[in-house]
Amino acid sequence: MRRALLAITGLAASTTALVVFKGSPGTSQVAQNLPTAQPVNPSGPGTEPGAPGTDPAAGTPTPSGSAKPSTSPKPGKTTARPSGTRTTKAPSAPRTTTKAPQSTTRRVTGNGFENEYGYVQVQIVVSGSRIVEAVALSLPSGGESDIHSGDVRLAYDGTGAPGTPSEVVRKQNANLNTVSGATETSNSYKQSLRSAIEQAF
Repeated sequence: MRRALLAITGLAASTTALVVFKGSPGTSQVAQNLPTAQPVNPSGPGTEPGAPGTDPAAGTPTPSGSAKPSTSPKPGKTTARPSGTRTTKAPSAPRTTTKAPQSTTRRVTGNGFENEYGYVQVQIVVSGSRIVEAVALSLPSGGESDIHSGDVRLAYDGTGAPGTPSEVVRKQNANLNTVSGATETSNSYKQSLRSAIEQAF
């Protein structure tokens, strides 16, 4: 009995000593200073163990729905131009052509008119919007007609004194005075002149 009591007491004492030894600050400090074992990272350096996409038990990466490869272009590289895009050239400088200025002076021939003395036709010279000259291309001729045609030419064409404008140039129309003694020729002249003016303006 005494032995049993000693055994129980010894057991209790050793248990107490063990508890005290493990719970003392000195021993826990030593345990804290010991290096702990680092888990091996199967994914290689740069990735954390236990990160999504790795299976710590297998040590190999597992496919994950959230982890996708990056598709953004790397800096410094140019991406290809999308199809359908056109590049346009800069417009070239407009071509300049130099044309000779057209003359504003023109000749207009009126219709010809026949009378009992002969054929009459008049041509006018127009500059801009003005008649600058009138010329009888055809007047009756022969006998007294030569005299009367000369009077008509002198009055209407202005072939008289130099610098004297003809009646056509002065009036700028076909409302001319009838030359005395050459009524038929004067009227035919006016008709041809009127047709030339209508064509010109």
